[in-house]
Amino acid sequence: MTMGSLKLLAGIEANGQEPRHCIPSSTAFACMINSEIGALLAVVRRNVRWGGRYMTEDDQLEHSLIQSLKSLRKKLFSWDRQWNAVDPSIYLQPFLDVIRSDEIGAPITGVALSSVYKILTLGILDPTTVNVKDAMHLVVEAVTSCRFEVTDSASEEVVLMKILQVLLACMKSKAAFLLNNQHVCTIVNTCFRIVHQAGTKGELLQRIARHTMHELVRCIFLHLQHIHCTGKPSIQGAEPSVKPEVGVLEKDNTSEVKQPDSVNDSSENASISADSVGSLVNETAVRTGRNEEAVNDVPHSMREPYGVACVVEVFQFLCSLLNVGDQIGMGPRLNWTEFDEDVPLFALGLINSAIELGGSTVSRHPELLALIKEELFPNLMQLGLSMSPLILSMVCNIILNLYLHLRTELKLQLEAFLSSVILRLAQSKHGDTSYQQQEVLMEALVDLCRQKTFMAEMYANFDCDISCSNVFEDVSNLLSKSAFPVNSPLSSMHVLALEGLVAVVQGFSERIGSSPTFTEQTLLSVEQYSPFWNEKCENYADPNSWVGFVRHRKQIKKALMMGVDHFNRDPKKGLEFLQRTHLLPNELDPQSVACFFRYTTGLDKSIVGDFLGNHEDFWVKVLQEFAQTFDFQDMSLDIALRLFLETFRLPGESQKIQRVLEAFSERFYDQSPQILANKDAALVLSYSIILLNTDQHNVRVKKKMTEEDFVRNNRRINGGNDLPREFLLDLYNSICKNEIRMTPEQGVGPEVVMPSHWINLMHKSKTAAPFITCDPKPFLDRDMFSVLSGPTLAAICVVFDHAEKEDIYQTCVDGFLAMAKIASCSHLVNILDDLVISLCKFTTLLDPSQMDEPILAFADDTKAMMATITVFTIANNFGDYIRTGWRNILDCILSLHKIGLLPSLVASNEQSSDPVSGKPIIQSASYVPVKTITSQRSSGFMGRFTQLLSLDTEQQNLEPTEEELEARQRAHLTIEKCQVSTIFTDSMFLQSDSLLQLVQALIWVSGPSQKGKNGSPEDEDTAIFCLELLITITLYNRDRIVLLWPGVYEHIAGIVQSATMPSAFVEKAVFGLLHICQRLLPYKENLADELLRSLQLILKLDARVADAYCEQITQEIADLVKTNAMCIKSQMGWRTITSLLSITARHPEASDVGFEALAFVMSDGSHLSPVNYSLCVDACRQFTESRVGSTERSIHALDLMAGSLTYLTQWKLSPQEAGEIWLGLVKGLRKVSLDQREEVRNHSILSLQRCTAGIEGFSLPQDSWVNFFDLIVFQMLDDFLEIVQGKSSRDYRNIENTLLHALKLSSKVFLQQIMDLSPSSSFPKLWMGILGRMEIYTTVKIRGKKSEKLRELVPELLKNMLLVMKSSRVLVNPSSSSPSSDTTLWEMTWPLIDNLVPNLKSEVFPDREPELTHRQKDTATPTLSDVNTSTASIQS
Repeated sequence: MTMGSLKLLAGIEANGQEPRHCIPSSTAFACMINSEIGALLAVVRRNVRWGGRYMTEDDQLEHSLIQSLKSLRKKLFSWDRQWNAVDPSIYLQPFLDVIRSDEIGAPITGVALSSVYKILTLGILDPTTVNVKDAMHLVVEAVTSCRFEVTDSASEEVVLMKILQVLLACMKSKAAFLLNNQHVCTIVNTCFRIVHQAGTKGELLQRIARHTMHELVRCIFLHLQHIHCTGKPSIQGAEPSVKPEVGVLEKDNTSEVKQPDSVNDSSENASISADSVGSLVNETAVRTGRNEEAVNDVPHSMREPYGVACVVEVFQFLCSLLNVGDQIGMGPRLNWTEFDEDVPLFALGLINSAIELGGSTVSRHPELLALIKEELFPNLMQLGLSMSPLILSMVCNIILNLYLHLRTELKLQLEAFLSSVILRLAQSKHGDTSYQQQEVLMEALVDLCRQKTFMAEMYANFDCDISCSNVFEDVSNLLSKSAFPVNSPLSSMHVLALEGLVAVVQGFSERIGSSPTFTEQTLLSVEQYSPFWNEKCENYADPNSWVGFVRHRKQIKKALMMGVDHFNRDPKKGLEFLQRTHLLPNELDPQSVACFFRYTTGLDKSIVGDFLGNHEDFWVKVLQEFAQTFDFQDMSLDIALRLFLETFRLPGESQKIQRVLEAFSERFYDQSPQILANKDAALVLSYSIILLNTDQHNVRVKKKMTEEDFVRNNRRINGGNDLPREFLLDLYNSICKNEIRMTPEQGVGPEVVMPSHWINLMHKSKTAAPFITCDPKPFLDRDMFSVLSGPTLAAICVVFDHAEKEDIYQTCVDGFLAMAKIASCSHLVNILDDLVISLCKFTTLLDPSQMDEPILAFADDTKAMMATITVFTIANNFGDYIRTGWRNILDCILSLHKIGLLPSLVASNEQSSDPVSGKPIIQSASYVPVKTITSQRSSGFMGRFTQLLSLDTEQQNLEPTEEELEARQRAHLTIEKCQVSTIFTDSMFLQSDSLLQLVQALIWVSGPSQKGKNGSPEDEDTAIFCLELLITITLYNRDRIVLLWPGVYEHIAGIVQSATMPSAFVEKAVFGLLHICQRLLPYKENLADELLRSLQLILKLDARVADAYCEQITQEIADLVKTNAMCIKSQMGWRTITSLLSITARHPEASDVGFEALAFVMSDGSHLSPVNYSLCVDACRQFTESRVGSTERSIHALDLMAGSLTYLTQWKLSPQEAGEIWLGLVKGLRKVSLDQREEVRNHSILSLQRCTAGIEGFSLPQDSWVNFFDLIVFQMLDDFLEIVQGKSSRDYRNIENTLLHALKLSSKVFLQQIMDLSPSSSFPKLWMGILGRMEIYTTVKIRGKKSEKLRELVPELLKNMLLVMKSSRVLVNPSSSSPSSDTTLWEMTWPLIDNLVPNLKSEVFPDREPELTHRQKDTATPTLSDVNTSTASIQS
């Protein structure tokens, strides 16, 4: 038979879909039934027994079955109505009679079954068909009670397969919902019997039977979604909450596993309800048409349309198939080598299908949910400890489905399975766990971890629950440890654990990605004690409520575990610690201590037992409170005693035992008196049970107590009466079968969940907190990741190190990236740093010098390339939270730079500036050629000879092979993917802390203290490269220059101040500083002074270094001034700039550029201000005095100085300020007047004259002109006299003209300011100074000869001054003045003048002056304008 026919036999099409119902017309349907009748009769005629009856031609001899078929044949074509208006029982009954008959052979029964199947699959039977309900009932009853004569085993198998076919068609029919619960249970029962019988049949029947059973379960549990909720569960201790009202589905003990009988012979009748299979269906309930009393025996719920009652019965029956261990008397660890695993494996498959299809709708039906909790889970716990990987795998699949669909209802059950089965067995601490079992468990655990919310829910529900184990931490630790290949190669187990870890962190990563903003909640400290054991959250469905609650509970749990550790070492100190941490009240009370003993896990049970047995009043009260924490409602005595003694170790002293058992007995009698007369009966019986337990399970007791002994020992203890014998025997058998363990045994394998444990768990589930479901938001991910990150990172790194396959590399990389994202979003900088540091080790770039061909080695190492891409991906995407990891990243970048793999985007220093924004623009990327280091050769004859001999060989070796070119290309593409340059160009987006760490890392790797003064060229190149990156980052982060500047300046200052010789490193530092200042000045006014002050470092450069770079420095300063003059506003800043420019005045190559910058400032008044005026004038003076430039430049400088006076009018200055500025200007000009160059000297005197004339519009202090003569005029005249009289006069060409100009300047200024000078008390002294110096000038010798020009000039100047003094009445003849006038000036003047010009007095002041006419007086006395004209003529 082909596979296609196999599927059709199972009631489905070959493509795996349900058969399509194509309803025929009335005529066609009649023809089809007629054909089926004919086919059936044809088979009947072939039978020897049945065929002989036709030969007699006696109608009376025909069997009733044949007559009914022929009668139907006659009626078929007489029905003219639609077939759905015809009662289906009419045309189905003849075929069903054949199926029921035990006189018919297997071939005939098979044809009848095929006919019924054909009718069912045509879709004629639907809810609109007349009397279809009764028809469906008839079909089910007939097929499930099918009997036939067995002629051969093949025909028997065909009939059984067709029975399965028809029953499945009934369940898939449109009218299937009209079946009642009893019929559905009967169908399931029948199919299971066939499955059982198929064990001795052919392989085909076995497969079809099992497949049909699966399909039936699918149909039933798919129907569950359309059933409404009914009732509520009633959990009553150990008793199942759902019991069948009638034994509708029952199961044999051992006949299910082994077929006891062989195949029937030809004379034997076969029936699927044979006694050999066991009474799985109530026979009275099957044949409803034969016995009306049986119908009445069926419960009313089973006669209703099939729904929850049927589903519950089927599911309970499936669960009962798992109780094989109890049936054959096996221990907790099932040895499947001695037991056929087929039945439980088959049952597990059916249960898995049922849960898959029922899904979350099971929770709407309390009866089903109770079955899962009370019957299914205990069996799963026991089967989970089996030695069979198949059983274990199926159990784990069911657990996964239960978690996905029903986890909110199975909180404690899931914890028990995870802790007692998966985690304990997978740890491989026990020798009885095979590698295959561990692998199955690890696969199951990884499947759970792949569920996005699994770990979060484990943490919230168990790790943060004081009464539960730390499932999340245990799972994390197990996965981490299992991923470590300790002294062994990488195996599938390691890879599985790795996948689990990566799935967990990727789940965290996805949740964090959906909630980008992170807000860390502050945990509230425990400040005072409160009875926190039974605290509940206000709303477990609202994250705003439960998140803070569980985090607080976790905090309490951590502190409690610390207290447990202290308590186990020293109980007194432990209690004191718990009081200090407010986990116990300051004054201990019995209830709080009892709750601590009862609900705290990890306590030393021996210590607890000693305290509970203590005779002191306080501890007696603690014992009473301790007993009150137990719920013994509806428990048997032995189970209650087991639960009680599991929480502590029973003390050894009899008095302590007495006190403990008295407390137990009193509590048990109060809650579950049952048949006990009083609490004393409970106490005596408890003692008896403990003695029995010791007797039965102590190997040193040779003679064991019998049942009769136990019954006899407990006579008349129940208030003077005997306890029921059955009650005592049940206790005896329970203790003999399962020992009461006073303390948990160590090292004997995983802890088995005993029935008493499960009963306690069911009681705890009543009061347990609801299961918290976590949505895709990272409420607790930061807390979980803090626990998980360390072991996970170590595990992934170890696997990455040991792996050799690229798919494993990629899995590790996925884990690294997910961890980086979590650490970044959670602000866990230490974890991110550890991740970066670990990854950098895998790049092989930290020490490339160890490799002969680093590029080729890198390109051939897939692991290294993937690690490198990962490192830089993390740096680019999550750099905000990298701190110390920047050093390792920079080490990798430096290594790439050394071996020539770094793109010029980072390695090049060619940068330009955007004229608008000032933002650096880095040139396009192109790879830097690989640096080749040529070995040093011998310069001798033999060396050159050897070189010539090896020349051809070297030329061949220098040509890279095709493989090398491909490797280099791979390396370049890898580095291109890293986007190294983005780290620096996007540094402006880094958070401040990370940016500061990046800058500090750059300073650390590039500083001179790290490289040494005598470092190699390679070290210097590295330092330069780091300095370039540092400058680039500084320029890109101009908005945060205040943060970076102190470190950057200190670093550059260290380089500049320690430089003694020119070098590329120093050059980069100097010009980097200039670039920073030039680019940042326009944007940082508040930092302008700091930036300009930093330029003072250039003034401190060593002379050799400064001389080497003077021209370039000057050009940079000039550019800075031209572009940022408006940004320099402080005197300190201008002092720095002018100092730098002044220095260039003496440098041949730099002076022109420097003067050009200075002229830019002074030629336009917009850049001059009171702040920088004096500084610029002084700098200009230095350029004037400099002999490096041309005379024309000096004269230009003098013009700038003199012309700058006009800009003073633009400033609102006080007289004092104006006087100081002007005096500084003329002082500078006086100094220039001593220049050896005649043109410069003379032009400086003329510039002085311009300055004295240009100041007339200003209001100067009264003593300004006196100071001008004292400090400027007299000092200049004295300096000239000193030059003329000294030996250096020969250096001053044509000094005579300069003297003439100086005298004329003094005379003119005197005459111009006579009205301001004369009122001063210092005027006589000033006047005497002028006369004295003129007297000296008339007698001075220039180069040994007196100057005639001076002798001629002096009288003329004196005459003009006297005339002006006379006209302005500064100098008055005493004879013509009033007697009271002062004659001191007159008396002081004429003695000196008479020595110079004897007749000048009579000429200026004649004796008959009063007699002169007014006209003569005007002619004789010149005005000030006449003096100016005369002076001008003399000057020309």
